[in-house]
Amino acid sequence: MTYQHILVPVDGSQISFAAAQQAISLAKAFNSQLTAICLVAEDPFSGADFYYNASMMKEYLEEANKNALKALDQVQQFAAAEGVALTTEVVHGYVTAETIIDTAEKKNIDLIVMGSHGRKGFKKFFLGSFAQDVLNQTTLPVLIVKE
Repeated sequence: MTYQHILVPVDGSQISFAAAQQAISLAKAFNSQLTAICLVAEDPFSGADFYYNASMMKEYLEEANKNALKALDQVQQFAAAEGVALTTEVVHGYVTAETIIDTAEKKNIDLIVMGSHGRKGFKKFFLGSFAQDVLNQTTLPVLIVKE
């Protein structure tokens, strides 16, 4: 089986960069199109019990976009070093498994490669597993990279 279009979500963490490296290797091996995305929450304070103002929101969005572009630039450098063409995109919306899956469907992705921090016990219970949510909610193949 070959993959025509691979998606790798990154968040700037080492594990997401490890997933990006794996996605780059696969894209190179299969001569696949590769897209890296970084999710930015449009309203991270929705449902919060405190009042926030427009300048606070503007500051957050500027910093979040700057960090997203920095993470995507790092993946672009990895891909360039391997001679792999890469498309990058900052995806604004909710930071959820559904956003990754919706993006994958819109882009006709046939493989999602993502990192997992491998949390266990109480950490997994309280923090959840983002990768597990994607895996459970899509019919697409998902490759989970752990460290």
